[in-house]
Amino acid sequence: MGGIGIETRHLAFGAGLAAFAWGLSAHAAPSSSTAAPPRSAMAAHASGSFDVTLTPQGPEDKAEGSTLGRRSIEKRYHGDLDATSKGQMLTGVSDVPGSAGYVAIERVTGTLKGRRGSFLLQHTGTMSKASGYVLSVTVVPDSGAGELLGLSGKLDIKIVDGKHLYEFEYTLPEGR
Repeated sequence: MGGIGIETRHLAFGAGLAAFAWGLSAHAAPSSSTAAPPRSAMAAHASGSFDVTLTPQGPEDKAEGSTLGRRSIEKRYHGDLDATSKGQMLTGVSDVPGSAGYVAIERVTGTLKGRRGSFLLQHTGTMSKASGYVLSVTVVPDSGAGELLGLSGKLDIKIVDGKHLYEFEYTLPEGR
């Protein structure tokens, strides 16, 4: 291969993965679920910033046309969500610069606007040289625990001037 080798592109993707995975104009698509939230559910909004560390796990699986990888995720959320998280990410990087995909699950533990508990977030993201970025980060149904029992919602992640920011639209049953 002429020009940039797969190793260099994969390293560049790894560095750019944070920008891709955690933002760049990422907006989650509306849920296709037809189930209505419980009658006593309260819609709310949370926002703030977070720090993230992605650590490669094991050797990458390289083959003609693509490279597979796995990373651990550690985050520290600040703002309305005061929490930490741990998770796992799987990546697939094409030999075509700028094209890749990832899936991830993270367990968030802490306080959301004064309510303590934990929940799971599921990430699905793709980036294409031709069509840009698509990212969806959604609360896994029925994963809320503690005072976050019944939590549902979607998280929007952006990077502004190198800082990771989140906007979280969610519902929680009232009175819990």
